Amino acid sequence: MAVIKPFAALRPKPELAPRICELPYDVMSSEEARQIAAGNPLSFLHISKPEIDLPPATDPCAPEVYVQGRKNFRRLIAQGALRQDTQPCFYLYRQVMGAHSQAGLVAAASCADYREGRIKKHELTRPDKEDDRLRHIEALESQTGPVFLVYRATPGLDALVARQTTAAPDVDFMAPDGVRHTAWVIAEAAAIQFIEAEFARMPGLYIADGHHRCAAAARVCQARNGAGGSARFLSVLFPHNQMQILPYNRVLKDLNGLSPAQLREKLASVFTFQHPGVATPARKHTLGFYLEGEWHGLHFLPPYTAVADPIERLDVTLLQKQVLAPIFDIHDPRTSERINFVGGIRGTAELEKLVNRGEYACAFSLFPTSIEDLMTIADAGGIMPPKSTWFEPKLRDAMFCHMI
Repeated sequence: MAVIKPFAALRPKPELAPRICELPYDVMSSEEARQIAAGNPLSFLHISKPEIDLPPATDPCAPEVYVQGRKNFRRLIAQGALRQDTQPCFYLYRQVMGAHSQAGLVAAASCADYREGRIKKHELTRPDKEDDRLRHIEALESQTGPVFLVYRATPGLDALVARQTTAAPDVDFMAPDGVRHTAWVIAEAAAIQFIEAEFARMPGLYIADGHHRCAAAARVCQARNGAGGSARFLSVLFPHNQMQILPYNRVLKDLNGLSPAQLREKLASVFTFQHPGVATPARKHTLGFYLEGEWHGLHFLPPYTAVADPIERLDVTLLQKQVLAPIFDIHDPRTSERINFVGGIRGTAELEKLVNRGEYACAFSLFPTSIEDLMTIADAGGIMPPKSTWFEPKLRDAMFCHMI
């Protein structure tokens, strides 16, 4: 049984939403945030990454950073740029990115459901990142970055969303990156009751993105004994069949002392080769490999893919265990400085650029992990390897804030 509730969201004044709403804090550096927010005092980056208003050498986790964030947040509220609704509501949030469209329900999810495993995770979290988001929530008395949740699609909710999105939207704008963001308010008591009942029949929900935000919210709830709004956290819930997962590709600093010919020989014990290959793999268990200005197609040999464990047959797992560890001597990709990760939104041209400039020696492009694999692993209580999924489009901060 999944418990979700309506809440009185703090939202941008509709005509100011394009200037206020921003990409999440964790998809850009402080310097990139400074450049994006330059000349725009309404940019939510002044709140989600408030170090941009302090000297460049400032530690992003220094106490004065959170103080600055609170100051900036209160300024936007005092100016009326952000306004809180007068009654608890659900909301719909649709994003359109090229040919892809996804519509999610904005709601307050249950910290108890997270602690007790009904909201299922698939990644490990880092204490330092949890601490940062905890301090941010406490300083603002608000959750401003939503957790991206997934539920197994149901006909009843599909029909409700289809009906609600025929009405005139409350917010509708095109972001600079070409993604369209549209929002509707659901205030009718009958619709609210229907939504709550639909989710109450679900055995669980899945975290797609936002593990650190979710863990931090649960810690705030525990510290406050659930007082105020702290027992719940800001979330946007999408049906599983609308998800767009892009690959998380790998670039390697060196060939671990091997010549290109020696490396190809070692890879031939794991893969069948296709040369020339394509940059973008067309199916599971197929990789693209970029070396010396050329793409090769790599197909895992059958013995490596004929495993029952859903984690062990993920391409990211196979690549790590059969290639990165034994051939490149990279045993912990979380800590190794010889590997980096490139989100699929940047495309394979980014991999070519990094290798061609000499910053990296070679690159692997992957076929995306499926949402079905993610849910299967989460249902079994498993943890996926780091950097297994890249969800697009990203939810914009400040579209909705949950005051605690």
